[in-house]
Amino acid sequence: MKVYLSSIFAVVTGFLIVCGPVFAHHGGAMYDMAHLTNVKGTVTAFDWANPHVMIYADVIEGKGDMQKWSIETRGSPNVLAKAGWTKETIKVGEQITFVGHPNKNGSSNMRLQKVVFANGMELYPGSD
Repeated sequence: MKVYLSSIFAVVTGFLIVCGPVFAHHGGAMYDMAHLTNVKGTVTAFDWANPHVMIYADVIEGKGDMQKWSIETRGSPNVLAKAGWTKETIKVGEQITFVGHPNKNGSSNMRLQKVVFANGMELYPGSD
């Protein structure tokens, strides 16, 4: 019995060690979680796919220059569905204001906190 319990303990411990890195990608280390930024842009793509739904938009900056933004939602399609989203929620060509945490390296991407549609409706991506 002692050998059996030791074997089970060894297998479970090994499993946890191997699976640990799987959870690591969910961190927000690349984003400045202390600050929010707003960008208004035209949606160019809405990728309803795992592991995180992505929104791509063309944003006109203050000087009139266009930048391509990547907006990562905080969850998978399943998480967003629980928050009321569908793959039809965001449409290519829509003008949307995105509110989120900017990338620390200054690149044109963010982790989404909420979207504000042209009619003023706000939609949140759910929890992690």
